[in-house]
Amino acid sequence: MKIILVNYRYFISGGPEKYLFNIKEILEKHGHAVIPFSIRHNKNRPSPYENYFMKPLGTGDEVYANEYPKKNLKTILTVIGRMLYSFEAKRKIKKLIRDTQPDIVYLLYYQNKMSASVVDGAYQMGVPIVQRISDFGHICVDNLFYIYQKREICERCLHGSRLNAIRYRCVDNSVINSFLKVLALKIQDFRNTTKKISAFVFPAEFTSNKFKEFGIPDHKRHHIPTFYNQANEPAGEIMYDDFFLYVGRVDPDKGMLTLVKAFEETPYRLIIIGSSIDGHDEFLKNHLIGKNHHITFLGKLEFTEIRPYLQRCLCTICPSEWYENMPNTVLESYAHEKAVIASGLGALLDEVPDYETGLNFKVGNHIDLRAKVKLLFENKELAKKLGSKGKQKLLKEYSEKQHYEKLIDLFNTVKNENN
Repeated sequence: MKIILVNYRYFISGGPEKYLFNIKEILEKHGHAVIPFSIRHNKNRPSPYENYFMKPLGTGDEVYANEYPKKNLKTILTVIGRMLYSFEAKRKIKKLIRDTQPDIVYLLYYQNKMSASVVDGAYQMGVPIVQRISDFGHICVDNLFYIYQKREICERCLHGSRLNAIRYRCVDNSVINSFLKVLALKIQDFRNTTKKISAFVFPAEFTSNKFKEFGIPDHKRHHIPTFYNQANEPAGEIMYDDFFLYVGRVDPDKGMLTLVKAFEETPYRLIIIGSSIDGHDEFLKNHLIGKNHHITFLGKLEFTEIRPYLQRCLCTICPSEWYENMPNTVLESYAHEKAVIASGLGALLDEVPDYETGLNFKVGNHIDLRAKVKLLFENKELAKKLGSKGKQKLLKEYSEKQHYEKLIDLFNTVKNENN
């Protein structure tokens, strides 16, 4: 089978791109031809199809929106155009389809950087589209169902008008940016974008059910758990030292203030690996000034540098205060036989069953989180037992083989229905 794989980044900046390159490798290993379509960037991995890629946004060095030059009118107009509707994206994906004659388009991230025009381009060329859903971008203007200013879950755009996003300044705390994103989603609605997509892949049942509330019919929603492609590889020597580990974005929706409060004025050690988009890590460090704590911030590291900490930690913590879809850190913890202390929210309730592969705590409650930390610190055997069950869950439910078989079955079904 010949598959066009669409994502607005062709380099690793987070979990979605890890999936991009992992699934590309697996599909190619099984004899399929994978053709990437993305945006040119100075960090991109080389590809024989890069001439089909869209022009870079800005200089080609920026990763996040706040890095684009704010006074460069050309860049500003390009960013707005890519968010609303990009005729370049439509033109280039149609040319790629004409030249390669694919069987299917597998769509990952496109919003904000490519626009829904990529869907229109593939649809007009008669190629079926399958999209993997990693957030709530079709429904929520800021993708997360989360209001940063209030630090709370918000479903107002799911159950009411998207104009709520402008009222609450959901994008960058800006009325203008929120209006532009609302307009982009209104354009998607007008062009029936979700109706042009043949099937949606959801790593978590919780996310699938939210899209059911949004109106995506049952026959289009397919729960295919993600996978950890090193699950059967030796994880090295596993130890259970007296420290806890957090790996991921250091941003408010990740529950970082709750995490830090749980550890301040305690004897427990916490290592935080990751960086912030908006300087939240510096806010946390300032919050800790003058307080007794054993919290270490290591910043962003490569996985090869993270792995020794996964091998040695007592357990990991996932304190998210938004609806996580399927965080890679949970799977990485299980691969290293480590339990996870997770907020009892959304998909995490299924991925970290309480007292089976980890412990749950009340969302945003640092006292309850501290109690769970204390419990595992004083019961190392329980931590080992939960971690062992986590490894078993990983091998049973999140295997590469299972993911590939379900995904390729879906591709074949969609392809046959389109013929």
